[in-house]
Amino acid sequence: MANGNSKVLTAEQEMELLAPIKDYVGKIQTEIDSLREDGTDKVVSIQNVMDGLKRDKSRTKSEKDAEIAKLQETLGKAKAVEAQNKDKISKLIADAEKYLNAHFDKEYYQPVKESCEQEKVLAKEKYKEDVARLEKEHQQNLSKLSDHQEIKDEKYVHKNRLFDAKMELQKNLQQIKDRRHAAFSYRYHLIDLLRMSKFTFGETMAQRWENYKYTFNRRSFLLQNGLYIAILLIFIILCIITPMIKGSPLLTYNNVLNILQQASPRMFLALGVAALILLAGTDLSIGRMVGMGMTTATIIMHQGINTGGVFGHIFDFTTMPIALRIVLALVACVVLCTFFTAIAGFFTAKFKMHPFISTMANMLVIFGLVTYATKGVSFGAIEPTIPNMIIPKINGFPTIILWAVAAIAIVWFIWNKTTFGKNLYAVGGNPEAAVSGISVFAVTVGAFVLAGILYGFGSWLECIRMVGSGSAAYGQGWEMDAIAACVVGGVSFTGGIGKISGVVVGVFIFTALTYSLTILGIDTNLQFVFSGIIILVAVTLDCLKYVQKK
Repeated sequence: MANGNSKVLTAEQEMELLAPIKDYVGKIQTEIDSLREDGTDKVVSIQNVMDGLKRDKSRTKSEKDAEIAKLQETLGKAKAVEAQNKDKISKLIADAEKYLNAHFDKEYYQPVKESCEQEKVLAKEKYKEDVARLEKEHQQNLSKLSDHQEIKDEKYVHKNRLFDAKMELQKNLQQIKDRRHAAFSYRYHLIDLLRMSKFTFGETMAQRWENYKYTFNRRSFLLQNGLYIAILLIFIILCIITPMIKGSPLLTYNNVLNILQQASPRMFLALGVAALILLAGTDLSIGRMVGMGMTTATIIMHQGINTGGVFGHIFDFTTMPIALRIVLALVACVVLCTFFTAIAGFFTAKFKMHPFISTMANMLVIFGLVTYATKGVSFGAIEPTIPNMIIPKINGFPTIILWAVAAIAIVWFIWNKTTFGKNLYAVGGNPEAAVSGISVFAVTVGAFVLAGILYGFGSWLECIRMVGSGSAAYGQGWEMDAIAACVVGGVSFTGGIGKISGVVVGVFIFTALTYSLTILGIDTNLQFVFSGIIILVAVTLDCLKYVQKK
């Protein structure tokens, strides 16, 4: 036994423990392989050849058909052999698995696991001894020195020696971890060969859990999830104190539906700006886009003749059918928002202008135009029948949520299943992606156009949800919520990193937090403080992740 400890196994002793298992299962595996040679193996081989023939464009259809016909005959014989040997192979596999269940853990894995635990203890004890020895040597060396520079050099050398000792400990602990993981995985390696990579659900979950523990890193985990954990704790505290202060629980069915209902229009905005952040950009004009869209939609769907004018002209859409007015309002919102985002996208892509500047210019232009055109007035309510037509409540369930779900599904498909989506990640991760044949101009403008379409839909839905009330000032500050939701959801400002699922989580987190603080009666201005802190922490963690990656 190694190191004079009965629990610690040497590599040779570990191989001795494994040898009986390896021999027993190995003999069965050899027999299975011989039975599969003219059966299953040949079936798989022939099917691969046939698949290759079907994709082969150098041959004519008649040549392919003739070759496949010959292979079909051989395939039939191989399948017959496979069927003939199936029961025998199943019995052999059952025998091997029974042996593994009876002997692997008890006679091999548990002794190795105990050995690894003891090795960890010994490694940590050795590290403590090394640190104590180095400290003693350091103090002795310092007592012999008087020159300031020599003392400084000695401290520097001592610091490096302590660092080396720590690195040695981490290396030893990783080797021990690798050894235990390899012992655990060997059983599934044998099962993999026996069953040809077919695992039960329980076996798959056991391997995933083991791999998670093996690759787990506390620092990386906190960088990835620290903010979520902190927000979850805050939300739990809010759930506890809300009944004490307000006399009613926070997490009720109606409150959850209200949160989802409020989050739905904002989801469109976050999904839109997420693509721009993926390109290492941003959009400061979202709030003003919402105000413009809300105003436009309210004017078109207004209940009766508009009380306010646009450049002094009073619009009257009451002669149009309701359905046509709804469609016209949607088209107008999408066209206007897309027009302005396309302009920002053009200047960003063509002149390499930072999106901060191009979208800030958009923000000022939109707010100035809408305020000047409408004199800053609110246009009142839309036709009361419209919300029940577009976002009715079915048994109390607000169907506006389904619009958000549809948007999530469509944008997810664009990001993950289209060439444009793959190019988004490529350009975001490497602005010089043009060398790979990707048009950076087209991708950038396309991302801005997609954002404009989503902003248009979001402002149209918000108008219907609020039954009008469109004005130039509506949506002020919404850009911060949308951007913050993306960053909290893991869309990195460094570009090329982010998932739709993260954006969705981020939107729900911010909406739930805002709703909870509102129920508690927290002043809106203080809510901005909370949002600012969350944004600061989220971006800080994002920067730390980027530095660690580099």
